[in-house]
Amino acid sequence: MDPVMSSSDENQPSDADETQRPVEVNENNRENERGRIPWSAPSTSALSQMEHKMRRKLQFFFMNPIEKWQAKRKFPYKFVVQVIKIVLVTLQLCLFAHNRYIHVNYTWDNRISFSHLFLFGWDATREINAYPPGAGPLAVYKVDEFYNSLNYAYEGYSNLSNAIGPYSYNDEDNIKPNPLFCQYYYKKGIINGFNESYEFNSEIIYTCINFTNGENKSFKSQQFIQDAGLEVNFAALVRAELKFSIKTINFRAAGPITPPDCFRFDIKIIFDNEDHDGQMSLYLEAEPYKLACKGDKDYVTDNQIDQVLRSILNILVILICSASLILCSRAIYRAQLLKELTVQFFRQAYNKQLSLDGRLAFLNIWYIMIIINDILIIMGSAIKEQIERNQFTNDQWNICSLFLGIGNLLVWFGVLRYLGFFKTYNVVILTLKKAAPKIFRFSCCALLLYAGYMFCGWLVLGPYHMKFRSLATTSECLFSLINGDDMFATFSIMSRKSPMLWWFSRVYLYSFISLYIYVVLSLFISVIMDAYDTIKQYYKEGFPKNDLQQFIGETNLEEVSSGLFRTQSSSSLNEVMNSLFCCNIYRSAYSKIGGGNSSLTLL
Repeated sequence: MDPVMSSSDENQPSDADETQRPVEVNENNRENERGRIPWSAPSTSALSQMEHKMRRKLQFFFMNPIEKWQAKRKFPYKFVVQVIKIVLVTLQLCLFAHNRYIHVNYTWDNRISFSHLFLFGWDATREINAYPPGAGPLAVYKVDEFYNSLNYAYEGYSNLSNAIGPYSYNDEDNIKPNPLFCQYYYKKGIINGFNESYEFNSEIIYTCINFTNGENKSFKSQQFIQDAGLEVNFAALVRAELKFSIKTINFRAAGPITPPDCFRFDIKIIFDNEDHDGQMSLYLEAEPYKLACKGDKDYVTDNQIDQVLRSILNILVILICSASLILCSRAIYRAQLLKELTVQFFRQAYNKQLSLDGRLAFLNIWYIMIIINDILIIMGSAIKEQIERNQFTNDQWNICSLFLGIGNLLVWFGVLRYLGFFKTYNVVILTLKKAAPKIFRFSCCALLLYAGYMFCGWLVLGPYHMKFRSLATTSECLFSLINGDDMFATFSIMSRKSPMLWWFSRVYLYSFISLYIYVVLSLFISVIMDAYDTIKQYYKEGFPKNDLQQFIGETNLEEVSSGLFRTQSSSSLNEVMNSLFCCNIYRSAYSKIGGGNSSLTLL
């Protein structure tokens, strides 16, 4: 039994006390109602029998799978399904994570190669995401640099044979298609800085042309654009793009049972001039698309076992998650039916409503979490199967990894439920449950202070501090400071252009760090420790009980193993309640939960 359900012997109501409880009868209950049989007060012996049957039913409902096996020798289907699901889902995730790493690493390495081949001014120092950055952004500042960058990219595209990588043109005969140059600009943008005048129309339009060049001729982009009747007005230019596609094959993924992968990279070389600050950023995007290979047919045919095995694993995961989804949904539905039956029992037998805590005891949050992770894993497995069958032309790896990752996270969270059956491990779960309301209220207050510091830092320090340039980076910086990370760098990076703001940054950072590390975090820990001490006290003196738990009482190990639950027929409870109250609601509700013992077997 869960420790919440356990109690001391002196708090447990005896059967004798319960049989002597008076049952209040209202005059309205004796009146004839349409479609109902007149109610009559039950006898003391019949009421005692009904209470005994109802108590046994609820005791069995709140048992864990091991206790249910000892009580009725019922096979714990949901428990076994969850164990199998953990194994299969984890195996699937490991295989997918390995393949995704290879895929992402391969596409990133190709992007680096394309940057060296097509970006003018690119060097190896830009390949590493260092903090602070080792170099400024790659950009062009002169008109000649803009056209030289276009010439460099076109020359690199025209001489793919010089590249070490096995790159080919996006053509069945490997004939070079003409790259596409597009410029996006304001419909009208004329700046006369000498007399502070301008002409401006904010509508953005674009024009595109194909870059072509004869054999053995040096390509001059500026001359080609002028000959095409176009003009690059840098005052109005918002963005320029050079687009082309390249095909390649990845042999690294190939193995004894794995064929190579074929890809097409849609490359964009982008000149970003949206800020119009004299610095036109230059960067490259390479979007991968997986293609169906048309290579060595014998090799592919002999190695289709890899795809078959992966498909079998995906199908098994979908099937086991579907079974888990059905079983948990069925368990939640039957639990609600039993709740309605219990509510009616309390209303008729004791003339009172079941408390809110008693009703919430029938809602199993673990089952809801399992249903959510089942849905996520089924969706992720379906996308994964489509990816491996090359049904998707675009890159769906990130979406698939998101579904499978969150689903697997919730699956392993669900293991805590089974650890909660043991007293030692259940302390953590009960502590979190006890502290959750206080933590939520405390976090709301702390979040208000955090939001104030975040907006203030973003506004005041943003232009002078790289860590405060956006609202997101400001929040990340403050959260890092709470955990004691990179404090000195945060202080030292602040620009000294404004002495007033420099001194403000010191007061701002010192006050935030002192408030959150020495006050907020200490109070946060004390809230959790208070809940932990309360749970330890409950283990010594007994857990507080609601009306449902007082009615159920405590089930000892001898009663569970005695076979008492196997000998009692739950159909007798149905007969007793019908004979006592003659209410259609009992007949319909209890018939829905089957009347049998197996219908209420929950984890």
